Amino acid sequence: MQLSKNIKKPIIACRILNTFFLDSLFPITCLVCHKKNTWLCQECMEKFPLLSFQLCPYCEKEITQNGTICKKCQRNQFEKKSPLQLNALICATDYQKISKLVHLFKYNFVIDLGTPLGKIIAKALQKNEAPLPDFIIPVPIHRRKLKWRGFNQAEILANSISQNLTPGLHLPVRTDLIFRQKKTRAQMKIKDYHERLSNLHNAFATFPQAEKAVSGKKILLVDDIATTGATLFECAKILKATGAKEVTGAIIARQKI
Repeated sequence: MQLSKNIKKPIIACRILNTFFLDSLFPITCLVCHKKNTWLCQECMEKFPLLSFQLCPYCEKEITQNGTICKKCQRNQFEKKSPLQLNALICATDYQKISKLVHLFKYNFVIDLGTPLGKIIAKALQKNEAPLPDFIIPVPIHRRKLKWRGFNQAEILANSISQNLTPGLHLPVRTDLIFRQKKTRAQMKIKDYHERLSNLHNAFATFPQAEKAVSGKKILLVDDIATTGATLFECAKILKATGAKEVTGAIIARQKI
C-alpha cells in the first residue's frame, strides 16, 4: 500500500499502539466468525452482502442503473441551469450491517480494517460496472484532524481499491490534487441539509498542479460513509471546475441523518 508521506509516521505509531496495547487487551478475532488474528477474514469478507440496487445520488429515491442520476434530477438540473457534478455514486453495502466495522476503523483506529473494507467497495464497483477511472482521489481531511487521528481513512480505502479493482493494473491514488482548506463542523452533527451545504462552502481547494492532471480525466472519488452526500458533491464540484470529464463516487455505505 502506498501512503502519502504526511501520514506514514502517524500510521506507524497507530500500528504500534494497536500491536502492543489494544491487542493485549482485546485479542484480534474476525468480527463475524471469530477466527483468530484477523478483524475480517477472507471468507467472511467474500460473503459480505452487497447492495442489490443503487439509488440516484441526489434524491436517494429512484433506483438507477449503476448509481447514476435519475431522470427527474436531470430535468431539475436542466431547468435550474445548475449542473450536478457527481456523475454517479456506488454504495457498497447497508450501513446497519457494517456500522461496527466502520466505527472501529474510523474512531478506534483499527487501520487494518481499511483493506477488507476497500475490497468490499471494489467488489461493489465491479458488480455495478463502474467506469474504469484514470486515477482515484480520496476525500481529504483537514490537516488538524489528520494530525489528531493520524491517518485519513478515505486514503486507506482508496489504496485498497487501487490494489483490488483491476488486479494487475495499477490505478494511481492521487492525494496531491485537492485539499481541505477549511476546518468545518462534523457533518454528522448537522441535521439540516442546506446547513450541511453551507458548512462545506469553499471547504476544498486544488493544488497548482491539479488543472493539468485532472483535465479530461475520469476520476473515482472515495470516502467512507455518506449521509446527504454533501462532501462528495463539493469535492466533485471542485474537480469538475478544474476540468475533470467524469467523477464517480464510491463509499462503504450511506447513513441516514
